[in-house]
Amino acid sequence: MEKKLLIKYVDVDIYQRELLVLKNVQLEVHNGEFIYLLGKVGSGKSSLLKTFYGEVPVYSGVAGVLGYDLTALKDADIPYLRRKIGIVFQDFQLLTDRTINANLEFVLRATGWKDKVLIDEQILGVLKQVNMANKGYKMPHELSGGEQQRIVIARALLNSPEMILADEPTGNLDPETGKELIELLYKICKSGTTVIIATHNLNWLKLFPGRILRFEDDEVKEIYNLSTVDTVKIQVIAENNKIVEQTVVIDDDDDDVNSEVTAEDKNDE
Repeated sequence: MEKKLLIKYVDVDIYQRELLVLKNVQLEVHNGEFIYLLGKVGSGKSSLLKTFYGEVPVYSGVAGVLGYDLTALKDADIPYLRRKIGIVFQDFQLLTDRTINANLEFVLRATGWKDKVLIDEQILGVLKQVNMANKGYKMPHELSGGEQQRIVIARALLNSPEMILADEPTGNLDPETGKELIELLYKICKSGTTVIIATHNLNWLKLFPGRILRFEDDEVKEIYNLSTVDTVKIQVIAENNKIVEQTVVIDDDDDDVNSEVTAEDKNDE
């Protein structure tokens, strides 16, 4: 079956408040792809993701996303573009004054759903996809961080998006829970939904293979191995009190690292 082109960037420059963040971006993304955005903090990963859903404007080059020309995107078009995209935030952004079901119903009604029966069916369907069907009555604060992130993924699935964007989705989670979340996104991808993840985590790439886009020196380049990526191994204590070893990208010249992901259980050593 022929792949559907979802994103096409040719000679795109991306700015944040007049500061050039990425230059000469060349990119094609098709349906069913699992893609990692790999790079240091401030390298432009989040900025690129934000252009996909109209948060950061694009003024130059060819920039097409899900049938929309981003260089000519009108404010009135942005809500319709975003309905085709599911967004997974690191900090959850759930409404804390209402239940999980009410959070999801709010999103559906805001995107044009009116029939209460269909709304309830859709909510139950996405909660089942993320193994949270029995949690809809709970308030966000009653859930663990991993459970809240599953709800965020369920929210991203509400309008059956063609593409899911996840910006450091495991950054606030312990290693084992983070692995479960990436595995869930990987399964969603296998059903045909494109998933694009910004991460520091190299171990996810080994466990869940996909395309790798490297962000460095204001450019985006596809790479096919990790030999050129500066990394360091550290040991941290996971939520279950096990000591795990993590391979992470070195962020800065002072070797400050973002410790995010587990490589292997070191308890038996």
